[in-house]
Amino acid sequence: MTLSILAADPQGEAALSLLRLAAVEARALYPELHAADAPWPGNEPTPPRGIYLLAWMSDELVGMGAHRPLDANSTELRRMFVRADARRHGVARALLEALQAHALSQGFTRLRLETGFRQLPAMRLYESFGFQRIDPFGPYVGDPSSVCFEKHIA
Repeated sequence: MTLSILAADPQGEAALSLLRLAAVEARALYPELHAADAPWPGNEPTPPRGIYLLAWMSDELVGMGAHRPLDANSTELRRMFVRADARRHGVARALLEALQAHALSQGFTRLRLETGFRQLPAMRLYESFGFQRIDPFGPYVGDPSSVCFEKHIA
């Protein structure tokens, strides 16, 4: 199968459908953090120097990832998700490579990200891609469920 990674509208139907699937998984992993009647998450528009990517295997939407600037030199990877039936096929690594390449093209020198403490496969992926664990940053400071990472790219 052919893997394609394309820039997309984060508020478009495809991005939001995958975001809802990611939210269902997150709510199952962290039921103590989500009220049963909590609204579904949404996406803000892509900011300048950022990007929102969707991954397709043939004509099937299988993954997503984005980065949003934190400051002039740092950008945060967000919305990393691959459908369960598409995992272990290189989709997440391909998304990371595309996000890093775009961040470099925009002049960023540091990638940061946050994941949940129960997402061990994600943490292993990030470490294998050169990320190192750091203290929580920004909105994640004081959140006991957050695990944060950083990678210098320039």
